[in-house]
Amino acid sequence: MKALWSVPGLALVLALMAGCVTINIYFPTAAAEEAARAIVRDALQLPDAEAAPESESGAQLPAQPRHAGSAGATPALAWVLERLVSPAAAQSPDLQIETPAINRIRASMRERAPQLAPHFRSGAIGFGNNADVVIRDLSDVPLRDRSTVQRLISEENSDRDSLYREIARANDRPDWERQIRETFARVWVEEAPAGYWYQDRNGQWQQK
Repeated sequence: MKALWSVPGLALVLALMAGCVTINIYFPTAAAEEAARAIVRDALQLPDAEAAPESESGAQLPAQPRHAGSAGATPALAWVLERLVSPAAAQSPDLQIETPAINRIRASMRERAPQLAPHFRSGAIGFGNNADVVIRDLSDVPLRDRSTVQRLISEENSDRDSLYREIARANDRPDWERQIRETFARVWVEEAPAGYWYQDRNGQWQQK
């Protein structure tokens, strides 16, 4: 056990002990992107041919804890690591997106999609940088239809806000709502067809 209690070994053990309570609750970036992409494709109701290809850059995988058998660990240190690192922390977890509340929201968004699509294509509305729908230019929308467009946007944003909140709740992590919203903000744009408008991080409008 002498090697275990060497200064470097002891420092590592103490650090792991201090962080063992939170080691397996990192935000699952890759799982969140996969879940968001499935929901967005469903919500946009686009034919497969119109769906935008996935980002070539790829998602940044969640940081994985070092396994007990990592090179350089002494047998004693490996024994301690195996008991400090939870098995769940060594995996990329799935994100729960199948609940009655989430399913109701998704059905509502699917039903509304055909009414919003013409206004996305015309550029009257676009994707906001906060993962909501934003009015861009209603000048091409007949005056008699503008109140309908505004109502559709309000209903859509209400559903989106509820969706992000419910996904966080379904996974028992309400504190993840911000990261979930940020993931969706990016995926809405990535999956949108060419010609749709979106806001960049500075709120400036860009067209795909």
